[in-house]
Amino acid sequence: MPLQLKMFNVDAQLDAAFGKEGTPERKAAEDRANAFFTGQIIEEARKKANMTQSELAEKIGTNKSYISRVETGKTEPKVSTFYRIASALGMTVDLTPTV
Repeated sequence: MPLQLKMFNVDAQLDAAFGKEGTPERKAAEDRANAFFTGQIIEEARKKANMTQSELAEKIGTNKSYISRVETGKTEPKVSTFYRIASALGMTVDLTPTV
């Protein structure tokens, strides 16, 4: 007897969990996901630079608690702060237009 796999619709799952695309609920969920993703990138770059949260905080003029909140996605840095973080980690930010 052939194995039957039950398929599910990913879009329907996302809609059920976070609201339909374009709704305030879905936008809020996407914003939280982006904040978390950004925090993960910063954390990974900081660790690759062999830097502690305290060291990074000192380099950009803030405190360890703020860096922790950014890395966990609880706080999104202002654009100017994001650029300072990137620079302190030896990174650049490349903004390119989408086509």
